[in-house]
Amino acid sequence: MSVDRTRTYTWSDPRLLASAASELDGAEFLKKIGSGDLPAPPVAETTGLTMAEIGDGYARFELTPAEWHYNPIGSVHGGVLSTLADTALGCAVHSKLPAGTGYTSLDLTIKFTRQATLDSGTLTCEGRVVASGRRTATAEGRITDSSGRVIAHAVTTCLLLG
Repeated sequence: MSVDRTRTYTWSDPRLLASAASELDGAEFLKKIGSGDLPAPPVAETTGLTMAEIGDGYARFELTPAEWHYNPIGSVHGGVLSTLADTALGCAVHSKLPAGTGYTSLDLTIKFTRQATLDSGTLTCEGRVVASGRRTATAEGRITDSSGRVIAHAVTTCLLLG
């Protein structure tokens, strides 16, 4: 019996997204990705993240754990969970930005409270903006499993660009 697994995926040219991001306000841009009018970014295709909801200062993303998310000790890698949190919190910030304004994460602090595995079901991260100023914005969120148990909680500060 073979223990090897294979995974193949495709992604769209990220320059298409960058162009649209400069022309649309954050909420409109993100909603177009969610509706399929714009392609998902390459990181979403790579990790399997899906956008579930976008609101004013709010973003909810989901991830269904797979074997290829695992670390060597049999649970979802912390970097994958951090990517889920960074995406949801960053998109919560992005949802409040006007056209032509970008952002980048200055920091991300994440605290893991329990492991996630295939048995965890779909993981959900809800990100909410806490404060937004002229140069920075902060957001916080939680990753929960399909039973509502907290897997991790996180905070971020984003630098606003433009």
